[in-house]
Amino acid sequence: MSETLTQEPAAVPAVARDLDILDQLMKPEVQKALTELVDNLPKLAEMVSQLIKAYDIAQSLATDRVLIEDLKGGFEEFVKPIGEKAKGLAAAAVEASDRAQNDTSTIGLFGILKMLKDPQVQKTLRFAQAFLDVLSDRQKQR
Repeated sequence: MSETLTQEPAAVPAVARDLDILDQLMKPEVQKALTELVDNLPKLAEMVSQLIKAYDIAQSLATDRVLIEDLKGGFEEFVKPIGEKAKGLAAAAVEASDRAQNDTSTIGLFGILKMLKDPQVQKTLRFAQAFLDVLSDRQKQR
């Protein structure tokens, strides 16, 4: 008798659950959704198959230590020179700013003419002229 008492509470929720599922299946919107699912099962199976393949590939790539190290090394080789160049340009800009703030002399006409002979000034002026020419050409094309 004690066995039947312990089995009844477990059986009652199972019956209630079955009735609840049957009630759900009787609803027209649920039947319509099930019909659509059954009609599209071949497509769904193909999609799931492709997703599983993609997941397997992604999983194998994500756990491949050699690939990860190669990507990391390649990224570092790409970024390191850019970072070093940026640091060098930033240091030069800070140093130039300090020099300009400490120099209180006036630059006159002869000072400008003397600066024009500097190769860096010439290079900068050629760049500025080429840049303005490109902008002018692009504006004419519009």
